[in-house]
Amino acid sequence: MDDSEAKSAGRTELASDLSEIVAQCAASNLVDFAAQLSGLAEDLKALAARPIEPMPTSADPDAF
Repeated sequence: MDDSEAKSAGRTELASDLSEIVAQCAASNLVDFAAQLSGLAEDLKALAARPIEPMPTSADPDAF
């Protein structure tokens, strides 16, 4: 194997390593995103369980 073939093989190996790192980061980001969505779903579920109370307005005489 001459120098150019060795360099080419090194680049291929480096690209493969980088691809693996990118894939791992993407998977980690997806797991984090899924956890955030799960937390948001729990928050929305808790909010949905609470009754909606009317907000007093300045035109409402009982507001003050």
